[in-house]
Amino acid sequence: MLGEPDAGFATLESSIGAGVLALCAEAVGAMEVAKEHTLEYLRTRRQFGVAIGSFQALQHRMADLLLEIEQARSAVIHATAALGAGRDERERALSAAKHTIGRIGARVAEECIQLHGGIRMTWELPLAHYAKRLVMIDHQFGDEDHHLERYITLTRSQRHE
Repeated sequence: MLGEPDAGFATLESSIGAGVLALCAEAVGAMEVAKEHTLEYLRTRRQFGVAIGSFQALQHRMADLLLEIEQARSAVIHATAALGAGRDERERALSAAKHTIGRIGARVAEECIQLHGGIRMTWELPLAHYAKRLVMIDHQFGDEDHHLERYITLTRSQRHE
């Protein structure tokens, strides 16, 4: 038996929530590392005698990526703050964070690979591993579609109370 009689689901749900939050925090860390590797590449890779990071189109793409990573970080901070709240608030914040992490994690992985011109997808370089980990994090404990649906369901059930 897990916990008190008829209370096992709440204990299990809370534990899974902590696991979801840990995965989300890991994803933000992976995004940060991928971002740093990409920034370093943009600073050092030269084309036409200048660093490719000086090209405006790449700067815009990187700026968009930085904003997305901050959005993901904010979602994780919000979920962390809601971890001790009531069930509905906690679960909504966790699902919002997991959905956000799944969506942004895939974008970060794709953009970083694109900004490297695909060259960083070799096994010898760490970016490939971070990109794959970000994609896999989305599939653990429910993917972004699952958590979007869960968030909607939790929000609707709260409105009807």
